[in-house]
Amino acid sequence: MKGFQSIVGHEEIIKHMKNSIAMGKVSHSYIFAGEAGSGKKLLARTYAMALQCESGDAEPCLKCDSCKRAISKNHPDIIYVTHEKPNTISVEEVRTQIVDDVAIKPYYGKYKIYILPEAEKMTPQAQNAILKTIEEPPAYGIFMLLTNNVDMLLPTIQSRCVRLDVKPVSDDLVKKHLMENLHVTDYQADVDASFAQGNIGKAEAAAQSAEFENITGNALEILKKIPDMEMADLIEYVKKLTSEKDSIYDYLDLFQMWFRDVLMFKATYEVDNLIYKQEINTIKEQARVRSYEGLEKILEAIDRAKIRLRANVNFETAMQLLFLTIREN
Repeated sequence: MKGFQSIVGHEEIIKHMKNSIAMGKVSHSYIFAGEAGSGKKLLARTYAMALQCESGDAEPCLKCDSCKRAISKNHPDIIYVTHEKPNTISVEEVRTQIVDDVAIKPYYGKYKIYILPEAEKMTPQAQNAILKTIEEPPAYGIFMLLTNNVDMLLPTIQSRCVRLDVKPVSDDLVKKHLMENLHVTDYQADVDASFAQGNIGKAEAAAQSAEFENITGNALEILKKIPDMEMADLIEYVKKLTSEKDSIYDYLDLFQMWFRDVLMFKATYEVDNLIYKQEINTIKEQARVRSYEGLEKILEAIDRAKIRLRANVNFETAMQLLFLTIREN
């Protein structure tokens, strides 16, 4: 953790946070809303560190005792709320870790800050318990609710909080971050950034995962061979994928990226905007033999396969239908 300047993207949120500190207009309660891996926790942690920093500046100094404690996650007045059961945050957990605790003044810092990840998992009773505290907080109390699904929070909680929507980061920034900080190759950074769709956590996970590299390789092998496959080969490939069911949405995202590349090249003849630049010969050939209409049908079929799989349609049937559509178009 290195302060605001090291965070990739999220300029609007960071500007809001810095202004709130500089102008002394810090709210008592915040909702950080965005998908898993989008950077909610990093933003909340950095904001908490800046609020407690002894320098009083909007950018945390990283040198004072308070910042050092925040970085090592042992600041007594920055509290990370935890829960025992994976899918529920109980009223008892909210009471003991927040409601009762906030009555005790800060030990050390100017504020007492509570960071609650997965806030959507609070039971209705837990939400009602925290609501009372948010409505009448002590002057030093700050609550940061992190959620992947803001609609699961009571409207009364939403109306009491400043909402910060953690939006996707541009592919260029994600790619630059992967190349500079994780030393990923240019080509791999392109694939990882496009795959992540602006989610920095997802991009980092893909870049550091040997398994994702294997999935990318397998996906490309399927995409190259599908046009010439016999029905028996097709069924064989579907069987292979059945053993990788957990990664099927990754495969489908990679298929989608591939056919968007083919469509893009067919329309523009330009290589620069392609994700799979290294596969330009295959892309060229597929763009030549496939029609615009056929490519649209394939992209629709991939979306349909995702919907079918989420609705628990038979895995092999859904994938066979998709592969047939790809082969026929």
